Amino acid sequence: MSNSNRRNFLKAIGGVSVASVMGLGSSRAGAAVKAKVVIVGGGYGGAIAARYLKMAEPGLEVVLIEKNKQYVSCPLSNTVLAGFGKLEDLTFGYDGLARHGVTVVHDTVESIDPQARKVKIGGGKTFDYDRAIVAPGVDFKWGAVKGYDEATSLTIPHAWKAGPQTTLLANQLKSMKDGGVVIITVPDNPFRCPPGPYERAALVAHYLKQHKPRSKIIILDAKDKFSKQGLFTQGWKQTYGDMIEWVAAAKGGEIDAIDAATRTAISVVGTKYQADVLNVIPPQHAGQIAHTAGLVNPKGWCPNNPVTFESTLQKNIYVIGDASVGGAMPKSGYGANTQGKVAAAAIIASLRGVEPDESAYLNTCYSLIAPDYGISVAGIYQVKDGQLIEVPGSGGVSPMDASAAYRKVEAAHAHSWLRNITAEMFG
Repeated sequence: MSNSNRRNFLKAIGGVSVASVMGLGSSRAGAAVKAKVVIVGGGYGGAIAARYLKMAEPGLEVVLIEKNKQYVSCPLSNTVLAGFGKLEDLTFGYDGLARHGVTVVHDTVESIDPQARKVKIGGGKTFDYDRAIVAPGVDFKWGAVKGYDEATSLTIPHAWKAGPQTTLLANQLKSMKDGGVVIITVPDNPFRCPPGPYERAALVAHYLKQHKPRSKIIILDAKDKFSKQGLFTQGWKQTYGDMIEWVAAAKGGEIDAIDAATRTAISVVGTKYQADVLNVIPPQHAGQIAHTAGLVNPKGWCPNNPVTFESTLQKNIYVIGDASVGGAMPKSGYGANTQGKVAAAAIIASLRGVEPDESAYLNTCYSLIAPDYGISVAGIYQVKDGQLIEVPGSGGVSPMDASAAYRKVEAAHAHSWLRNITAEMFG
């Protein structure tokens, strides 16, 4: 894709109308419907689904259940590690959704009964629903890496859920000696935010270059290739020289265990890598409530009808975001946002007793190499033979031969994307 075509594509997906994304054009509008929709999880997918349901049908009773009173964005949280981002700028409350008529409940969901259509929360209250959306994000496969469990993460951070873990990793980097070694371990696909570990390496390198320039970063990877690989490796080399080393699975990068006491990662072939700061990103699966509700397949993810995102395992429950089987769509904030809108449209159509319109499935993912150095990947997806596939020739990645000015603009776009999408989510 040429630079000009790529710019036009990004402008186009940024301007997709509410009606076209949701399939809620005026020709489909019918009599107002009254029903109860319960949404479990208030992140990039759940929050936007709540907002769009109320926009489309103000008479709907929409309940959003989210245990945290504030949402902390994982996208752009690596800037905190780099020293030029702040968690408070990535933290959002739910008052805006409440103002739009969404009933926001801060509690933990204990169970979902698909037959009785009831959601029970930790406080003991039960919510009936006509339709439910489950957007639980990911949980970690504790123990999949030997020696790494939830307790160990309090000293060996994963920082793959933004908040206290981000602060823990940032503080460890600040305390590390100059000349120290930072090791980041990366799981095999699928996992949340495929480019995230490689952006993390870059932004940790930015911090180290400023404050501890004799230090080194080693990425131990369970894969032999990764998202935007050419752009990342080019950016690492141009910006940080030889500070970042990537070890592919074929070269012994896949880890089997860690020794938390010595901050050592042990590969499947027995090679030991000792770190001053060890960041373990563990293998992942759908959030726990999806398992207890019977929404997961044997691999731990939630299969669905890609036209509507209704679960293929439990009727009247729609699973969106990182927990879902999204086909070619990556597990990303933008992907969850798109899926939330599609599910909202499908629920409205279902309640009206009509078939959903064809929807647009979009994704754009920005990554930062440095404060003024951004790269991106974008795509459009369609349903074919029951699967979400990327539309041939759509999207693409940032050009390899881009100028410094182009990279600076993409970095600015990354911050604009966050401002715009969170304003849409949280009002």
